[in-house]
Amino acid sequence: MSTPSQPERPAVTRRTVLMAGAGAAALAAGVAGAVPAAAAPRIGAGAAAQQGTPLCEVPGDSANAQGLGSGDLAIPYYREHDNSWGYVFGDSWAGPGLSGDYLGSPVMLNQAGFDASGGTPISFTWAQPTGGAANQLFDYRHEQDNGHGWEVSRIPNDCIEFGGRTYIQYTSVAVWGPPAGYDGSLMSGVAYSDDHGVSWHDYPYHWPGDTQGVNQSMYGMWSFAGIDPDGWLYIFSKRWNGTHRNTADGGAIQLFRIQPHEFRAGNFGAQQNWAFLDNRWQWTTSAAPSPILTGNNIGEFSVKRIGGTYCMSYFDVTDYSICTRTAPRPDAAWTAPKPQIAGNNTWPPSHWGKPQLPFLYGGYIHPGSSSANSLTLIVSQWNGQVGQSPYRVLQYDGINP
Repeated sequence: MSTPSQPERPAVTRRTVLMAGAGAAALAAGVAGAVPAAAAPRIGAGAAAQQGTPLCEVPGDSANAQGLGSGDLAIPYYREHDNSWGYVFGDSWAGPGLSGDYLGSPVMLNQAGFDASGGTPISFTWAQPTGGAANQLFDYRHEQDNGHGWEVSRIPNDCIEFGGRTYIQYTSVAVWGPPAGYDGSLMSGVAYSDDHGVSWHDYPYHWPGDTQGVNQSMYGMWSFAGIDPDGWLYIFSKRWNGTHRNTADGGAIQLFRIQPHEFRAGNFGAQQNWAFLDNRWQWTTSAAPSPILTGNNIGEFSVKRIGGTYCMSYFDVTDYSICTRTAPRPDAAWTAPKPQIAGNNTWPPSHWGKPQLPFLYGGYIHPGSSSANSLTLIVSQWNGQVGQSPYRVLQYDGINP
């Protein structure tokens, strides 16, 4: 695809309208290593689990106290160096409804202690790089060419900390409204921090995206499933579809693994791939990963090892819901998708009785979730219109995948 020096951009600068017709109808109708056991208690009888509790865009809330008025994603990760928690936001603003100063992307808020029982909602206690003054983590300019090509914003897909280093995998977005068949990305990359999120550096290698000549790269969006007891870091990845408009997404997800020390060194070529080769599934370095799942177009996704179970959550663009699956191992068969939170719970029948959240997306698994049968999910909500509320994230507890 020929790429102009500055791609034409739609009026909406963050997400395009998400399933506007269905959402409007619904609105009218209504870890690195193992997380310490002390950080993940089970939900007890009578616990008041959070069922769509807003974590920002509420006057005087804990996000506002750290300088963030509105934002999305809030990808949770375990900060193993001090047993705390981090939440990585995408495009964020100082005021509600994308108002006030633009903070940038990614932005991080932190929390001293997470209540996995659901009795109390997530409350942010400090921000990066400075407490009380949330700001963009990475050093780059928006709507500029920063040496790789024109980019609008860098959107985080997941974050993990191990061995004293923190990693964020991100996608550099070239255009939010890509034409049919194109994903609209510039590239994807991994940034790291050796001071727990204050300063960040990019690994020199980047995975080329759409406007760099590699449309539909399967390395567009990653999720760090964590370091398994077998010693490998397992990573799932897919095509970039943070726009929710990639018509060629096809729900394809692939799996690869790498030794943590190789990942730290930036030796990404040391990965092993889960591939269907010689009529069987196997780990190999002689073939690219094979898609392990296909189906409906999906946007954001998250895979985490909770207890001894691998749990997956994702925004099903086609079904207009947050869905979950589970597997005993990352390279085992996954259960059928299970809708958990619906943009419209009046249709189809699989949505009946589900929590309803119009204009939803995201759906990140909290690595400190109570158990594999009681997940905490962080879900985003925005109707795609600049200057309109809500533009926020919400907490849902007790999700049984």
